[in-house]
Amino acid sequence: MPLVVRLCLFYVAIYLGTGVSLPYIATFLRAKGLSGAEIGAVLAAPLLLKPFTGPVLAVWADGFRLRRSPMILLAVAAAVAYLAMLVAPGFWGLLICWLLGATLLSTISPLIDVVTLRRARLEGFNYGLPRGSGSSAFIAANLVMGVVLTIAGADVIVVWITVAALLAAAAAFVLVPAEQVHEEGEAPPKRERWKGLGQLLTDRVFVLAVVTAGLIQGAHGFYYSFSTILWRRQEIPEPVIGVLWGVGVAAEVGFMWFLEPWRRRVGPGRLLAMGAGAAVIRWSAYAFAPPLWALFPLQMLHAFTFAASFLASLQLIERLTPPRSASAAQALNSAVSQGFTLGAATLASGPLFDALGVKGYWAMAALGVLGLAGALVLNKAVKVRLQA
Repeated sequence: MPLVVRLCLFYVAIYLGTGVSLPYIATFLRAKGLSGAEIGAVLAAPLLLKPFTGPVLAVWADGFRLRRSPMILLAVAAAVAYLAMLVAPGFWGLLICWLLGATLLSTISPLIDVVTLRRARLEGFNYGLPRGSGSSAFIAANLVMGVVLTIAGADVIVVWITVAALLAAAAAFVLVPAEQVHEEGEAPPKRERWKGLGQLLTDRVFVLAVVTAGLIQGAHGFYYSFSTILWRRQEIPEPVIGVLWGVGVAAEVGFMWFLEPWRRRVGPGRLLAMGAGAAVIRWSAYAFAPPLWALFPLQMLHAFTFAASFLASLQLIERLTPPRSASAAQALNSAVSQGFTLGAATLASGPLFDALGVKGYWAMAALGVLGLAGALVLNKAVKVRLQA
């Protein structure tokens, strides 16, 4: 089986679980009797702690001989934590189980990204094909669970994500190539691996890249949390809201699958700036509660606000870091962009929604402006770095 096909199937295995856990885990927590505030705390916990847990787990993962070995262990441990949610005692039990499961499983993504980015560069295939396959699996799992919940109780959500985590473990063993973490041989001592992490954190260009990507991705927080509620207020029918979400994800997948030649010509620096500019336009427009006809093209900007900035950040981080620190670098990038800033924006979205309603999108547009400024400065700094 060609390597690109194996990697596509592995990303599918990962996102079959995410496609259910992200949209539906709140439904399970509500069925367990948690309040809205408690659900928010449970969901935010792994995001806010990710800047600490992500790098620690990445340094741990770099201690293995093969890159796939920690992925297998992380997926199995996540499955155990998820399964424990069925019997977890109350708020604190559910918070601990979800924190462990979500933290462990989310660490697999930056680890496999290291493998996929390297193989894509060496073998000439498009990284967006495997990653876009994962997004397609996310949509499929989301739709299937929506149907399943009409005939089954909320516990089926946890059963699904547990089985999906075990499937990811098996897929890591069967599908991920036996690539060595350290080409020169044995892993360096733990002290050296921590030293490499410290060097990343003192690299101003690297930190600027991570923070810039984090601002652009974090600007999705209000949209993820309250767009559905706000669209209902506009009396947009529920099925049409589902279509709007689907248009956004479809644009993301299409961008990853079909625009690789154009992306290479543009380069990651300018692509990140385009993502930030699209964020300013998209969230500013949403603050005016645009009519339904305008929402469709605005939703297609998800190809830039998410996909373009995501892919650009991965490539920039790869260019800015030595191979020995690749796992830690991508984990830090994921921890900030998909963790802390998104978690902080999600927490802030509640008060913004209560105080401003749809005008809360202005705060997200402001994050886009900061991200655009960071991208412009970063472009100059990267050019200087690469020419040195």
